[in-house]
Amino acid sequence: MKAYVLINVTMGRVREVVKNLKRSEKVLEASMTFGPYDAVAKVHVENLDELGSLLANVIQPIPGVIETLTCLTDEA
Repeated sequence: MKAYVLINVTMGRVREVVKNLKRSEKVLEASMTFGPYDAVAKVHVENLDELGSLLANVIQPIPGVIETLTCLTDEA
């Protein structure tokens, strides 16, 4: 399953957060964005448990990450 994770980041840390996101093998793409969110990550996981683990143990602990919003997709 694939999902997009929209991320709010502490001012001045967006590049660092995107760089850290790209280190995870579960993150297919990570980019800075303009608008209500500062970054977006496209992720691929096997199931919802793995998604929850990725969010709680990999993405949310990245220094500078303030909050996330996860959007599931129907992409294969």
